[in-house]
Amino acid sequence: MREGGTYMTQQRQLYPIGIQTFSEIRRKNYLYIDKTEYVYRMTHSDAKYLFLSRPRRFGKSLLTSTLHAYFEGCRELFEGLAMEKLETEWNKYPVLHFDMSLAKHVDEERLEQMLRVQLSRYEEVYGHKEEEVTLNDRFSGLILRAFGQTGKQVVVLIDEYDAPLLDVVHEEKDLPALRNMMRNFYSPLKACDPYLRYVFLTGITKFSQLSIFSELNNIKNISMDEPYAAICGISEEEMQTQMDRDLNLLAMRMGLTREEVLAELKKNYDGYHFTWPSPDIYNPFSLLNAFADGKMNSYWFGSGTPVYLIEMLNKFHVKPQQVGERKALAESFDAPTERMTNIAPLLYQSGYVTIKDYSPLTQLYTLDIPNKEVRMGLMKSLLPGYLHQYTMDGLTTVALLFEAISEERLDDGLRLLQTFLATVPQCDNTDYEGHYQSLLYTIFSLLGMYVDVEVRTPRGRVDMVMRTQATLYVIELKLDKTADAAMRQIDLKNYPDRFALCGLPVVKVGINFDSERRTLGDWRIEEYHPSTT
Repeated sequence: MREGGTYMTQQRQLYPIGIQTFSEIRRKNYLYIDKTEYVYRMTHSDAKYLFLSRPRRFGKSLLTSTLHAYFEGCRELFEGLAMEKLETEWNKYPVLHFDMSLAKHVDEERLEQMLRVQLSRYEEVYGHKEEEVTLNDRFSGLILRAFGQTGKQVVVLIDEYDAPLLDVVHEEKDLPALRNMMRNFYSPLKACDPYLRYVFLTGITKFSQLSIFSELNNIKNISMDEPYAAICGISEEEMQTQMDRDLNLLAMRMGLTREEVLAELKKNYDGYHFTWPSPDIYNPFSLLNAFADGKMNSYWFGSGTPVYLIEMLNKFHVKPQQVGERKALAESFDAPTERMTNIAPLLYQSGYVTIKDYSPLTQLYTLDIPNKEVRMGLMKSLLPGYLHQYTMDGLTTVALLFEAISEERLDDGLRLLQTFLATVPQCDNTDYEGHYQSLLYTIFSLLGMYVDVEVRTPRGRVDMVMRTQATLYVIELKLDKTADAAMRQIDLKNYPDRFALCGLPVVKVGINFDSERRTLGDWRIEEYHPSTT
């Protein structure tokens, strides 16, 4: 394991869990995945103003901190990294670094106070004039004095520029005031252009729609540029080379082979692509936590599910099974969320769906849920909408259902589910088949198995298909009819024929829901035999 040009000799590597300061990571010998080649590329490009969008916990703040150290000329921190060979001058510039994540969940008064505090920190270094009262006047004054006192153009780094607005981005009440304050704060960036060496901004949402940079129309958005595809996160290649020894240690701790560990890591934390083509990108927060703990848990989703995401899924009437597997033009998902007319931009920019494919002919991107961790976490967040205060009992039931299905005891599993749902006071508007399809999709997704709905066949659409390691289930749902009616439709439409070559035994399942009892009524389970149909 390389660190600072040497190989680590201790038994356990130090992982920078939650540490976003480049200098601390380097000085204390934490693992650092070398991204400095990207830093060199960014700072030696034609663009002077750059913007990067990535989901939360993807390393935006560490990247910003790395830029800070680079522009301050901290050459010793880059020993053994790509930058050491690339950079020859190591000029030092005055750096104004603003962390807007400190202004999450704030009102107008608290936001202004936070901005004043951040400005004061630099005014202690470069001074302050009494006539500079407003935020933008103080910001302008800082830039001019920093330039005058050092003789060097100023670098401005703004991390998570949109953090103050995320919680209110879809509200009409609080958004305008906060947006105007941020727009006024950022406005000096255009007027002070001659005194600026470099401006870099990060965020989750795309800036143009938030109209807080209305005067600054020369920002280069590198979020979907192929040369920067792996600028944040950890690529497959980086993991297998820079974390080579870590992989062997993790395999040993988990009692698996290296190949088995790689397969599990890929299934749980890989799958992100922010352009196409793109290398496979792993979620760095989850990956580092897994290596540190020696096991694979749900880390990224557990670090905080945005309430506004669940609210917006409800607002746009998005069912659980509609979150993934969608095709879209880039302008419909890599777009501002403030005035969005569908859920795609929010899902993409928040990291709940990612790019899985692209067609040059149609210019359509295929978006889907990145990996098992995100799918399971999302479904856990959606489950309370069906189970109310019984969510924890529901998760216990899901675990027991998983055990039953894994042991090919589907009948026992459905009986367990029937008993549990009968005790749950369901929400309103449950007297239609789609509600129960969504409920089953959410529950079966939590089993960690492949589930799809409305699957096309030559003679119609199957309500649901679920694939385990041992069996493929073709499931037809009915409401207030009979399981026999569901099974007759499966047979009449020859749905199983579509899956005859899947390499697994196919089992037909007809389920009837009882809307009065609000649970499973009856069901039939039959093995599919092609020769007899």
